[in-house]
Amino acid sequence: MRKARDSLGEVMIDDAAYYGAQTARAIKNFPISGMRLPREFIRAQALVKGAAALANRDLGRLEPEVADAIVNAAQEVAEGRWDDHFVVDVYQAGAGTSQNMNANEVIANRACEWLGAEKGRTDLVHPNDHVNMGQSTNDTIHTALHLAACESVHTRLIPSVSALIAAFRKKQEQYKDVVKLGRTHLQDAVPIRVGQEIGGWAGALEARLKDVRHAADGLLAVGIGGTAVGTGLNAGPQFPGKVLERLREWTGYPWREPEDRFTFMQNTDAVAALSGSLRGLALSLGKIADDLRLLSSGPRGGLAEFRLPAVQPGSSIMPGKVNPVMAEMMNMIVYQVIGCDACVAAATAGAQLELNVMMPVIAWNVLHAIRILGTGCEAFRVRCIEGLEVDQDQCRHWVERSTALATALNPVIGYDRAAELAKKAYQEGRTVREVAAASGWVSTEDINRLMDLHRMTDPTA
Repeated sequence: MRKARDSLGEVMIDDAAYYGAQTARAIKNFPISGMRLPREFIRAQALVKGAAALANRDLGRLEPEVADAIVNAAQEVAEGRWDDHFVVDVYQAGAGTSQNMNANEVIANRACEWLGAEKGRTDLVHPNDHVNMGQSTNDTIHTALHLAACESVHTRLIPSVSALIAAFRKKQEQYKDVVKLGRTHLQDAVPIRVGQEIGGWAGALEARLKDVRHAADGLLAVGIGGTAVGTGLNAGPQFPGKVLERLREWTGYPWREPEDRFTFMQNTDAVAALSGSLRGLALSLGKIADDLRLLSSGPRGGLAEFRLPAVQPGSSIMPGKVNPVMAEMMNMIVYQVIGCDACVAAATAGAQLELNVMMPVIAWNVLHAIRILGTGCEAFRVRCIEGLEVDQDQCRHWVERSTALATALNPVIGYDRAAELAKKAYQEGRTVREVAAASGWVSTEDINRLMDLHRMTDPTA
């Protein structure tokens, strides 16, 4: 064990631990959930700390050897080497003070070792005076949140959703000429082509992904250097630009200073906008999953127009039962993302005066939503959509028996007579085509022309 000290006094810490006194206090204060901020957030913290050290070195405020040691330690943290030493619960000190100090202490202690000294030599590398130089929790945690969320969207979410869209477009082309029964209010409606229905799904995802991209662009403005309230006290006017220059170099993203740093410091609305776009994407995915579950219902007692891959047995009691488990999984992801967004929205509204102190829970929820949407879309594509098949005979069976086909006769015999034909066909268990031919109200030529299924589903006809 070793002694570590902060402004409240001494704390005993395990010799192997790289965190310090303030993190040790946070462990005792917040034994809440066992959940920690994710790897991508810790990486973002480390990038900010390393960039700040180089900025302070270049400004002549930090000795080069100390700055280099901090950068080396921060790089190790960014690579995940010291993840086990980031131990603060998600539900912690407001604004993420404990999380910020966890990073400061781990980097400081590891930097001491880079300088050939033991952990805890705050005279060599101090977590506040050196690692946190020119910074506050309030600007660094907020900046790290923007970095982590933006990178996660671009590296984890956009590729998986784009691949899912491509899979739907492929199925759209494969089944572009297959006609099925359309349904509105869960009742028979006029025909639609399978390719058109699937194309509608793909189009919805494309629109929602566009929203996500736009929201992610809003995260590129970061207020590092605003320190506590946006005035930049103890940072200096050149500090933000130098930090952002290094972050642009390391990540490849065009980080920039916000138009108004006080707006950035007071609000987390850019993250809330991203969260809302994730919710919108989730809602579209949920609709698709619901449709697939319904269209694949059966195999004998449901619609059974679509066949989903059988990836696992469906029941512990009913032999041979196979469930649409991948679509069900997607539905659960959707509900969780909606919940994450509700938390982010409430926490965003909880901002007061110069700061939103709810950033840790905002960070966890938005990053969790990105993660499960990304991995969920990948699994959904690979285990469900790529193996999706359409039962063309079943599609033909339902559409040819539908009374909604009488709609095509409206231009010739009018709505009232078409409704009478539909009612008669239903009551007698016959097709509309058969009843129409027997009615004498419409010629065989008109029946064949108007009730041609491909003509009925061709928007240009």
